[in-house]
Amino acid sequence: MSAAAHTPLLRRLARPLLACVLAGTAGLAAADGQKIGSVDTAFQWIGRDHDILVEAYDDPAVQGVTCYVSRARKGGIKGTLGLAEDKAEASIACRQVGPIAIAQPLKAQEEVFSERMSILFKRLRIVRMVDAQRNTLVYLTYSDKLIEGSPQNAVTAVPVDRATPIPLRK
Repeated sequence: MSAAAHTPLLRRLARPLLACVLAGTAGLAAADGQKIGSVDTAFQWIGRDHDILVEAYDDPAVQGVTCYVSRARKGGIKGTLGLAEDKAEASIACRQVGPIAIAQPLKAQEEVFSERMSILFKRLRIVRMVDAQRNTLVYLTYSDKLIEGSPQNAVTAVPVDRATPIPLRK
């Protein structure tokens, strides 16, 4: 086949790949958590050490709730340059840190945070679920990958005082 015959096929393949790359980098600024601290887990001769990072994320739709996420980060040259793929393991603890206020009705289930864990296709995700019967906000963290995600996950819950009912979007 000539190069001209391959051009339509290349265009059809390039568009979804470009969309995935752009989706993988979109929202990085919105997902940035506040670094609380880190501990080294393995020394690396070149680049930063392997570590466990703890970050705080304020729920953008629920004032007064902060989620603390810990996750492993690879160091070395690849980790320092952002080319390493971090492990799909994370821990989460969400807490009420002030008076809870919900300005707009919430979806029953909604992704509230997302952060890349590799240069292209792996993301750490945090999903908020509303347990209306118990007036509780449930937060689930997991990672996914374009081809195959990980079943490793963690869950936490923030009970909301019954005097502050959680409004749900219909």
